[in-house]
Amino acid sequence: MAAPSPAPAHDSGAPDVVIDVEGLSKSFGSRTVVRDLTMQVRRGLIYGFLGPNGSGKTTTIRMLCGLLTPDSGRGTCLGYDILTQSAEIKRHVGYMTQRFSLYADLTIRENLEFVARVYGLPHPRRAARDAIARLGLQNRADQLAGELSGGWKQRLALGACILPSPQLLLLDEPTAGVDPKARRDFWDEIHGLAHEGLTVLVSTHYMDEAERCHEIAYIAYGDLLTHGTVAEVIAHANLSTWTVTGPDLAELGEKLKKTPGVDMVATFGAALHVAGRDAAKLEAAIAPYRQDGARTWRPDEPTLEDVFIDLMGRSRDNFG
Repeated sequence: MAAPSPAPAHDSGAPDVVIDVEGLSKSFGSRTVVRDLTMQVRRGLIYGFLGPNGSGKTTTIRMLCGLLTPDSGRGTCLGYDILTQSAEIKRHVGYMTQRFSLYADLTIRENLEFVARVYGLPHPRRAARDAIARLGLQNRADQLAGELSGGWKQRLALGACILPSPQLLLLDEPTAGVDPKARRDFWDEIHGLAHEGLTVLVSTHYMDEAERCHEIAYIAYGDLLTHGTVAEVIAHANLSTWTVTGPDLAELGEKLKKTPGVDMVATFGAALHVAGRDAAKLEAAIAPYRQDGARTWRPDEPTLEDVFIDLMGRSRDNFG
């Protein structure tokens, strides 16, 4: 296989736009998995996809980058048409799936050298050695991949993805089941790659990871509900939020969930977050509970997790 050739300049007049799609939809049988999705992703961004399981995140990522053909819609990725030039798109994309897909009975070094040869890199041993050094795998280079922990497997998979110098990196829930330190190290590396100009699309369930993305999108059961920077997504939600501490919070939470004017109730440690999209209605709803003096109520800023809990509560599962 020949080494990937340089991608052409984007022909839409916006060279910094890596992905530019409009009206994408995809169904499997009678189930619409993605519905009328329109979005842009700029070069060098870490773009996060969030949403409940089965909401179309993986399908969306694959369509955006030519790995899956949409039923309707149009767009470009890296300057290539997603409908007619998917083979070219794939040559410039590194894709890291949820499941470890390298050879368990080969060492780290052997796996990376194999990947380098598959991509036709001129110096596969050197390419593998450089990837090992970059990702801090020197002390484990001769260890079998199947013997690695989740965090080290993750580093190896990332190394294999970036070996052919892709322009776009797809990460499908890459840190699921990985310990907090490995997750942090992984994200430090991703930010380093983005700083060098690599564009990254990543799906995640972790709020702390979402907050490390330059921009995010929330997809719920086929529909793109919101997107933008974290600050923009929180601001657009228009949530008024109160933090409640004190006794019997579980009982209070159940009552508030049934109270008109309260749109979101969630427990965070020893506190309760109570939010509403209409500040006046929320104030009226919680007034009787604030006046009884049994608990401490404090106005607070909504968090990204508050926003997503609220969005998920308003979404309807499209299964079936």
